[in-house]
Amino acid sequence: MIRDKNVNQVNKIFIYLIFVIISFFVIYPLVYVVSGAFAPGNSMASLNIVPFLDGFTLSHFTHLFTRTDYGKWFLNTLIISVETSLATIIVASLSAYVFSRFQFKFKKPFLMSLLILQIFPSFVGMIAIYVILLRIGGLDTLWGLVLVYVAGNIPYNTWLVKNYMDTVSRNLDEAARIDGAGHFRTFFQIILPIARPIITFLGITSFTAPWMDFIFPKMVLRSVDKQTLALGLFSFVTDKKNEFTVFAAGSLLVAVPFVIFFIITQKTLVTSFGGAAVKE
Repeated sequence: MIRDKNVNQVNKIFIYLIFVIISFFVIYPLVYVVSGAFAPGNSMASLNIVPFLDGFTLSHFTHLFTRTDYGKWFLNTLIISVETSLATIIVASLSAYVFSRFQFKFKKPFLMSLLILQIFPSFVGMIAIYVILLRIGGLDTLWGLVLVYVAGNIPYNTWLVKNYMDTVSRNLDEAARIDGAGHFRTFFQIILPIARPIITFLGITSFTAPWMDFIFPKMVLRSVDKQTLALGLFSFVTDKKNEFTVFAAGSLLVAVPFVIFFIITQKTLVTSFGGAAVKE
């Protein structure tokens, strides 16, 4: 008994030690970036290896909002991300409802085509995307970039939401039809509230993707007043500039919307996949 107890204690100590080491490697870079955002000077390489020993200043944040267009970058990125998230939720949820609740010709081929489209990386179609946006007047516009993101989000997210809706009992649909509800009313008043956990997850993922994307904004946007956060922050760390601490300050502010969104939706996220309705 004593030997088994000692072995269990050694195992616990070993497990805790592994967790501490993993936590250190995960948390330390984040803490170091935070300390760099408040440290004097421009270089991150000259900072002390121990965070927050180089002093404290808010000059980098002041520089962002007084000498750069950071506020404009933030607003542009917020508009793109919010519009992408809302459009993805509407299109993907409606498409998922159709595939989940209706039987029609070529249903399986359509579903397989969505899955196959998701296999190919988005970079494969960059030339085609550029030509299409050029012909419809979408280059150097925020709505053109939103269109690109929404089109890329539809295939996988339709599958994701459809699989969740398949678990919702069809008895709810039948009960709604008996009460005289049409398909749209059934979708918005019955299915959508039940699917709120997956819709919340979909909103987060579709918001996150364009928030710090660099490739597509670099391809689509040309004007200075239409730059996003990724493009603007990258300008601080080019060959001609070495403002890594300002870059760290701007990167720190990028996380603010995610923290706020998580605080608002954490209850839904925690209980998201616990089963929200009767299942068949």
